[in-house]
Amino acid sequence: NYPEWAVFAGECSTGENCITPGLYAMVGAAAVLGGVTRMTVSLVVIMFELTGGVRYIVPLMTAVMASKWISDAFGKEGIYDAHIILNGYPFLDSKEEFSHTTLAHDVMKPGKNESFYIITQDSMTLDDVEQLLRETDHNGFPVVVSRQSQYLVGFVARRDLNIAISQAKKTTEGIVGESIVLFTSSVPSPWMGPPPLRLRKILDLAPITITDQTPMETVVDMFRKLGLRQTLVTHNGRLLGIITKKDVLRHIKFLESEDPESVLFN
Repeated sequence: NYPEWAVFAGECSTGENCITPGLYAMVGAAAVLGGVTRMTVSLVVIMFELTGGVRYIVPLMTAVMASKWISDAFGKEGIYDAHIILNGYPFLDSKEEFSHTTLAHDVMKPGKNESFYIITQDSMTLDDVEQLLRETDHNGFPVVVSRQSQYLVGFVARRDLNIAISQAKKTTEGIVGESIVLFTSSVPSPWMGPPPLRLRKILDLAPITITDQTPMETVVDMFRKLGLRQTLVTHNGRLLGIITKKDVLRHIKFLESEDPESVLFN
């Protein structure tokens, strides 16, 4: 409307209306994306690479920063963070700090009046293991020397256990419900009874473990940086319990004076 203004010198030299709708659409799209995703520098670079217009970097930066500040005034989470919470995904935000002084012993399962599902290395039958798989939905099970000693041997994943059992029934003759499931390298001699089911190959002999006196700040960092789903808690080599990512998230909610059961996990 005012092409004679000095600020528009060189832009509207023809004296006609020189508004470019595409430019406004591009800046508006960048503003919407900036407000929804809370991206800043990376979004401006993406828009610059898409258009190749160096002269439009300043309006893009202005629009993106304004939209981010306005969005932050209404809430801290972007659309992806909000959907993680709405869908109930167990996610630990690397940007948040854990400043409490609790220990792994305070978070681990089992707690009081809670059962702990384990597998012994050479004293459980195939029926016992299959019953354990039917009654639980855990991602895996710790393997110990015996229920009396509770010394940790390793960790076996639920998926590997199911596959190994189904393959053994198809390929190995004589496997029955009374067959002993072995996670040892050798079979006790002399051996009486049906052929044993040897599953040492699927056993993780070096699972991630911590002691019961490990600070939870260290535990949370391990879950974030190593991408753990669970870690085993030991004391002098004896298995005490297990901490999963869901346990950590419930503990954080509890320390923030929120209801731990309000967290939905899918």
